[in-house]
Amino acid sequence: MAATTMKASFPFLMLLGIAFLASVCVSSRSDQDNPFIFESKRFQTLFENENGHIRLLSKFDQRSKIFENLQNYRLLEYKSKPHTIFLPQQTDADFILVVLSGKAILTVLKPNDRSSFNLERGDTIKLPAGTIGYLVNRDDKEDLRVLDLAIPVNRPGQLQSFLVSGNQNQQSILSEFSKNILEASFNTDYEEIEKVLLEEHEKKTHHRRGLKDRRQQGQEENVIVKISRKQIEELSKNAKSSSKKSASSESEPFNLRSRDPIYSNKFGKFFEITPEENPQLQDLNIFVNSVEINQGSLLLPHYNSRAIVIVTVNEGNGDFELVGQRNENQQGLKEEDDEEKEQGEEEIRKQVKNYKAKLSTGDVFVIPAGHPVVVKASSNLNLLGFGINAENNQRNFLAGEEDNVIRQIHNPVKELAFPGSAQEVDRLLENQEQSHFANAQPQERERRSLDIKDHLYSILGSF
Repeated sequence: MAATTMKASFPFLMLLGIAFLASVCVSSRSDQDNPFIFESKRFQTLFENENGHIRLLSKFDQRSKIFENLQNYRLLEYKSKPHTIFLPQQTDADFILVVLSGKAILTVLKPNDRSSFNLERGDTIKLPAGTIGYLVNRDDKEDLRVLDLAIPVNRPGQLQSFLVSGNQNQQSILSEFSKNILEASFNTDYEEIEKVLLEEHEKKTHHRRGLKDRRQQGQEENVIVKISRKQIEELSKNAKSSSKKSASSESEPFNLRSRDPIYSNKFGKFFEITPEENPQLQDLNIFVNSVEINQGSLLLPHYNSRAIVIVTVNEGNGDFELVGQRNENQQGLKEEDDEEKEQGEEEIRKQVKNYKAKLSTGDVFVIPAGHPVVVKASSNLNLLGFGINAENNQRNFLAGEEDNVIRQIHNPVKELAFPGSAQEVDRLLENQEQSHFANAQPQERERRSLDIKDHLYSILGSF
C-alpha cells in the first residue's frame, strides 16, 4: 500500500493556519522524522512460513506523545496463500476484522454453537476477546489479506494468543494442565488424551532440551497450514455471506459497501459505517471507512472533531500532508519535570508545521483529532480507516462546495481573520466547484496549460 513528488503546497492549508491558528508560523518544510507515518517495514513478523504470515505493527504511542490514547490499539495483518487455514486460536483482545482482498471462510465458535461466514473484500466483523475462530482462504488463485484492529483486554497494547490444537512441535492450551486434572476433565486415561489432543509424550521428552527452539519452529510451521478442496467444501456448508443491504447486524459480517458512499464524485468515493449504524462498532466506539481516490485526484483538506483515524494503504501510491504542531515528533510518554522546559515547549506549540509523506501499499498513517489532512493519489488509491473515539465525530472540510466550515464564517469575521476582503474570500472559495474529492491539478492551471499548448500548435502550424 513509486509515487510522484507533490510539487505544490495547498492554499487551504495555509488558509487554515490563518483562520484557526492566527499569528502562528506555518512551515511547509518536509521532515524525515514524521511521527504520523508508519511505513510497512514497521510491521513485525510474528509468524511466517511458505503458506503465509502474521505481522504486527509497532506500538503507536512509542512514536509520539500525541498517540498516548492509542496505547491499547494494535494493527495485525494476516496473509495466506490459496487453500490454507489459520488454525483455531483465541486471543485476549477484541478484534475488528476487515478483508482487504481475497475470499475467506471464517468460523466462530461459541459454547453451544458455531457460525461460518463467507467473506469477501470489504467484509467486516467484530470478534470479541476470547473468541475461538479459524480462517480459511477458499480462493483457488488469490492470496487472502486481512487487517485486524486489536484492543487487548488484559494489558494495554499487549496481545496473547493461545492455540487450541497441539502436536509434537506446538503446545496446545491444554498441554500444561496436570495429568490428573486432564484425566478428570475428560474422564479418560492420560495416554489417550495425549495421543488424541496433545503432543506425543516420548517425543516431547526426547527433545526437551531443545524445547524453546522447537516451539518457535512449531509456531512457524503449524499456525498456517494447507487444506484440501474437499475440506474447504465441507467447511463451506451452511456458511452465510455478509449482508449487502444492511450494516446493523449484531454478530454477522457487514460490508463497507452495504450503503451508498457518504461522499462521491468522479474523483473518488468515501464509504463509512459508524457506531450509530452498527452495534458491533458501537460497543468499541469505532467507525470503519474505505476511501477510493482516483489517480490524479485528492481528498480535500479536512479534519475530524473527535476521532483519531488509523489509515492503512490497501492499494496504490500517493502523498499525504498533515498540519500539526512543531513538536509532535517527540517520542515516548516521558513526563517533563522541568517547568522552564515545559514553558519553552508551550511556546513551540504555538507554531504549526506541515508533515508530508509518500504513501505506498502497506503503509499506515494516523490522523489525530483536530489535525487537518489532505491525501493525493498518484495512482488509483484505496485506503482503509479505523476511527477511534468515533461517537459524535464531525468531519469538517476546509475546501469544496459542500461541508466547508470556512464558508460558514460571518463576513465581518472574514474581514478580521483573513488578509483579503470577505468578497475576495468568497470568490476564492467558489473557485472549487467540487466537494470532498477534486482534481489535484487546479483547473485554472489546466486552462493556462491548454492555452499555451494551443498557442504553440498555432505557431508550429505556420511552418
